[in-house]
Amino acid sequence: MQNAIPGDLIEAGVWQGGAAIFMKAILAAHADGGRRIWLADSFQGIPRPDPNRYPADAGNELWSDPFLAVRVETVQENFSRYGLLDERICFVQGWFKDTLPTLRDKVFALVRLDGDLYESTMDGLVNLYPSLAVGGFMIIDDYGNRDWGCRQAVDDYRASSRINDEIRWIDWTGVYWQKTRA
Repeated sequence: MQNAIPGDLIEAGVWQGGAAIFMKAILAAHADGGRRIWLADSFQGIPRPDPNRYPADAGNELWSDPFLAVRVETVQENFSRYGLLDERICFVQGWFKDTLPTLRDKVFALVRLDGDLYESTMDGLVNLYPSLAVGGFMIIDDYGNRDWGCRQAVDDYRASSRINDEIRWIDWTGVYWQKTRA
């Protein structure tokens, strides 16, 4: 693509697949046939919080909402509806704490996290940010929602990793930054 940032694209926290479908459509429009899109999700909703380990997640009830549990087959059907399901769409099914460590050997040009909770967001940052190429983009959904632990996880990770890249707002809840150093 235009800036020649190496790597694949990943969305951790897929729900119905809309953002990843958009990613694939952009790659198709630019005739980029080499990159893979990784879709990491439990495909059974959000995990029950562990407030003893992650106090920021205490009281969060998202795990009990069946609306957030979208089957992998539904996401595949959504990709197929637009003619975008192929071998470069890679599904990684399971809880982030178990699956994201298996992707540490990959290189990503774009990482989009939609984990809602402190734990899920931190799992995404710890396991995926080191694999984000310099020049690549980190997108965080739910950063603006102060009732969930996402923002605290991002701020804690950025502070401990000494990340000073400017956070830019997408909308009332989503943010992104471009990685400027290894």
